[in-house]
Amino acid sequence: MSTAVAPAVCVRDLTKSYGELAVLRGVDLEVAPGSIVALLGSNGAGKTTLVRILCTLLRPDGGTASVQGFDVGTDPVRVRGSLSLTGQFAAVDEVLTGRENLELVARLRHLPDPGRLAGAMLDRFGLAEAGTRPVSTYSGGMRRRLDIAMSLLGDPPVVLLDEPTTGLDPEARIEVWKLVRELAGQGTTVLLTTQYLEDAEQLADRIAILHEGRIVVEGTLAELRTLLPPATVEYVEKQPSLEEVFLAIVGRDASGTPSTMTEPQT
Repeated sequence: MSTAVAPAVCVRDLTKSYGELAVLRGVDLEVAPGSIVALLGSNGAGKTTLVRILCTLLRPDGGTASVQGFDVGTDPVRVRGSLSLTGQFAAVDEVLTGRENLELVARLRHLPDPGRLAGAMLDRFGLAEAGTRPVSTYSGGMRRRLDIAMSLLGDPPVVLLDEPTTGLDPEARIEVWKLVRELAGQGTTVLLTTQYLEDAEQLADRIAILHEGRIVVEGTLAELRTLLPPATVEYVEKQPSLEEVFLAIVGRDASGTPSTMTEPQT
């Protein structure tokens, strides 16, 4: 008897054109439950079009797509109940507070006890102290955390993150990476679209590269690396960092041990 687990997201031979412009030309993709799959592609590769189809916001011209076993064309209501989308830019109301944003979404989704849910999400995403402040006072990283918290109200089993680190500074990007890892660790399935290769390297269990409307390669990072010739070994002289120089000058090395460095002669 087969014990294979059905994919959380399954795309087969998906096509979509805008007039004479073919954006998706037969996309095949599977995302296993509880995994993180990164969909890489340059601008215009069709990543956002694929996400919009999975969210039932756009109809494909051909092929099939399903989320949690529900077909996006024939069962859109159950598809929308099975996933949540976080877009390229934080969809938050800057006039409202963080708590009010969360309570509003909870009410729109007809969830019980919006106040309790909002408080729990503020705690979970490290926003409790900022919860009563207008979102206009939040940093980019805080807005993105709030945006993801809003998308997770109701505990959807599948989360689509469309370019989630666009416009974020390095510190805020690291915050988002941490959140995504925590989601997967709790069993949430994550499909991440990005043009930032570092996002995929940091987060993805598997990586799919979308090029000219097709998935041209898919696998783990280690598997993709085998597609290139073996790396050559080069020896490079390592220069001390400014931190190492500073510690040596003040009489300590990086481990805290007194330094034996001699002062420069003048």
